[in-house]
Amino acid sequence: MVKISIICVGKLKESYWREAIAEYSKRMSRFADFCIIEVDEEKLPDSPSVSQIENTVKKEGERILSKLPKNCTAAAMCIEGKRFSSEKLAEVIQQNASFGSGNICFIIGGSWGLSDEVKTSSDIRMSMSEMTFPHQLARVMLCEQIYRSLNILSHTKYHK
Repeated sequence: MVKISIICVGKLKESYWREAIAEYSKRMSRFADFCIIEVDEEKLPDSPSVSQIENTVKKEGERILSKLPKNCTAAAMCIEGKRFSSEKLAEVIQQNASFGSGNICFIIGGSWGLSDEVKTSSDIRMSMSEMTFPHQLARVMLCEQIYRSLNILSHTKYHK
């Protein structure tokens, strides 16, 4: 069974985001060993300086890298990454399960994004869109797309 992880910065504050994640986690459990790893979010003042933002992204990146499973295929979610269709994401998961470690880890940064160290340490850079989304919503959207990809691979009716 393929192992799929999402490493993300911060906790989900609203119950509706937590409920959505719980639902997708439950649904994915029949296809994959799925988990979410949360790392602490750095606190910033209301009007942070450029150096404060850079320091925050660096510290959050260090936390992310410390949680990255060994021998996984790391996929950094960043706006400059490549956009994948649902079918292509399914192919990436299938190739990793068949020819890779069987362990894929998606990485979602905090509100200021991912550090360059996280991006360069990743095997894949993926983008959901050129639009900007709150990182809590991005987590739910990514879970849905992973679930959809697992259904594509299992030839269910979920993906039409």
